[in-house]
Amino acid sequence: MMSPYYKTLRQAVGKDVLLIPAVAAIIHDFRHRLLLQQKTDGSWSLPAGAIEPGESPEEAVRREVLEETGFQCVSSELVKVLGGPTYRHTYPNADQVEYLIVVFKCVAARQTEIADTRETSRIRLFARAEVPALALPYDMDMLYA
Repeated sequence: MMSPYYKTLRQAVGKDVLLIPAVAAIIHDFRHRLLLQQKTDGSWSLPAGAIEPGESPEEAVRREVLEETGFQCVSSELVKVLGGPTYRHTYPNADQVEYLIVVFKCVAARQTEIADTRETSRIRLFARAEVPALALPYDMDMLYA
C-alpha cells in the first residue's frame, strides 16, 4: 500500500521514475532458512518497504517486518546498501521506481498476526536450494551469509 507521502510524489511525477529509499530484512530461523513473503500479486520478496519521512532505516525495517510478517524485529544489523539500475522496477500499472535499499539482518521473535494483508498473502521459510525467483535481484550469498 502506498503511503500518502509517496502518493503525493506519484501524482507530481506521473509514471516517471521515483527514487525511493527503502529497507529489506534478512531473517533466518534456527535451521538457517530464509523468511520470505509472498505478495498478493504472487511474487516473492524479502520483508521490505519504503522509508517514510521522519523515520530512520532501523525504525522502517522494524515497522515493515511487523506489518508484513507479524514478527517483532528485536535486533538489526546493517548488511549492505543496494541501488542503481538493477533495482529499477516497473509495476503493472506502468509506475516506475528505482529503489535505494538498506538491507538489514534481523533477529525476529514473538509472531503476531500479519497487519498488512493487502500486500502479503503468506510468509514461508526457504532453504537456499528452494528459494523461488524474487521480485528484486538480491545476491544469494548475501541472503545466506
